Parts: sequence; C-alpha cells; structure tokens
Amino acid sequence: MVEILIGIIAGFVSGMGMGGGTILIMCLSFFCGIEQHIAQATNLVFFIPTSIVAIITNLKQKYINFKIAIPIAISGIIGAIIGAILSFKTDVANLKKYFGIFLLLIALWEIYSMAKKYIFNKKTHNNIKQV
Repeated sequence: MVEILIGIIAGFVSGMGMGGGTILIMCLSFFCGIEQHIAQATNLVFFIPTSIVAIITNLKQKYINFKIAIPIAISGIIGAIIGAILSFKTDVANLKKYFGIFLLLIALWEIYSMAKKYIFNKKTHNNIKQV
C-alpha cells in the first residue's frame, strides 16, 4: 500500500514537471528501506511511462519548444550515461550523502528564489503605493 501511495505522489509531482523522481527516490529509501542504487534504478523505470504521458499531454497543449527540447534531451542522454556509470561505481553510503547534498542545494535554491521574489514584490508594491 505504501508503494502505491508513493507512486501516486511521485507521479503527480512528475506530471507537474517538478521532479517526481527525486521524491520517489527519497520515499523508497526512507519509507521502504530500499538501497539507494535500487531506488535510483526503480526511478528510471518509473520515469519512462510518466514522461511519455507528460510529453503527450504537453504536445497536445503545444507547450514544447523543440528548438530548446532537442539539444537538452541529447545532452540529458549523455549526462544520464555518465551519471549511471558514476552511480554504479559509487558505494551506497557516499551515494546517499551526495543525494542528500543535492536535495539540500535544491532546497536552499528554492528558499533563495522565494525570498528574492518576495523582496522584489515588496519593493514593487511599496513603489506603487508611493506614486
């Protein structure tokens, strides 16, 4: 039952384009006790059908910019090959640490982005009141 709930949550986040795989890996590792390498490999299998559904949905809405998407996809494939090789050669304890650092950096970036936006909106709002 836990796996189904994790899949629904990760699929929902993935469908919104916000990195459902990150949530899936974290949940599989923490809540299901699955080894990091297995969680990451499971994420890759999860990614294929969820990506296909998201691509079809976004194609119908004409949201995909192919001039940007194609070079990013090709570069992503190259990066995935390199990442898979490095992941395979990295022991589980270090892989967990690197994943944790990655999540921490994302969280810090999101906090910074929100704070920056809040400060900008506050300054803009104050300038409008003064006029």
